[in-house]
Amino acid sequence: MTHLLSANAACVVVAERTLLHNIDLSVDAGEIVTIIGPNGGGKTTLVRALLGIQSLSSGTVTRKPGLTIGYVPQRLTLNPMMPVRVSRLLTSTVAQPRARVLDALEETGVAHLVDSSVHTLSGGEFRRVLLARALIQDPHILVLDEPVSGVDHAGELALYELIQRLRTDRGCGVLMVSHDLHVVMAATDKVICLNGHVCCTGQPHEVSQHSEYVRLFGPKAADALAFYEHHHDHEHDIGGDVTHGHSHDDHPPKEHTHAG
Repeated sequence: MTHLLSANAACVVVAERTLLHNIDLSVDAGEIVTIIGPNGGGKTTLVRALLGIQSLSSGTVTRKPGLTIGYVPQRLTLNPMMPVRVSRLLTSTVAQPRARVLDALEETGVAHLVDSSVHTLSGGEFRRVLLARALIQDPHILVLDEPVSGVDHAGELALYELIQRLRTDRGCGVLMVSHDLHVVMAATDKVICLNGHVCCTGQPHEVSQHSEYVRLFGPKAADALAFYEHHHDHEHDIGGDVTHGHSHDDHPPKEHTHAG
């Protein structure tokens, strides 16, 4: 089977410093792959290399011919002095008919915000708008760098549930970078633990018991994952509210340089 996206023995060296060494990974259609690791472990560098933004020092990155990538960056800086409507943000790179914009926003649960200013959005709303912006291209793969950045815990759960639903409905591949260990490990098919090199990889329960994972994140991390998988038996709405429980609200960003 041809992978949507893969890396083979990929290395990145910058100013004589090795940022990534001998990285192997692949993402297939309908698969969620999550990269985890400590700060400074090379997660964002790896994403940039896979997208072709960061040059490799050696090794290869292979993209399936004709591959369309929907990318949600970790941060998207917007000028707070320039009013930008949600509809404009979704068509800032390629013109799209309004119906297509509304369809993408509907898919992520925020069609009602189409004419809102992006500067008035909560953290969770902004992340959903960015996700809609990636979906509007009908991508074969979504590449999401910290997709729940700036969102509270309940909002994170709702976003991860949305990502899983998009994978199922569209059959696309998903490559995620995340630091939310106990949540994301229960919302992914394959985990790659990265610290300049691949420390361990496999299904979440395998990685959570691996000695390298325990060394990096501590023994409590594996216990937290087991607890989460056992108790998380409900879904959340757009604001992160439990559908049969109490409510939580997303915290709006403190300033409108949106983390995205």
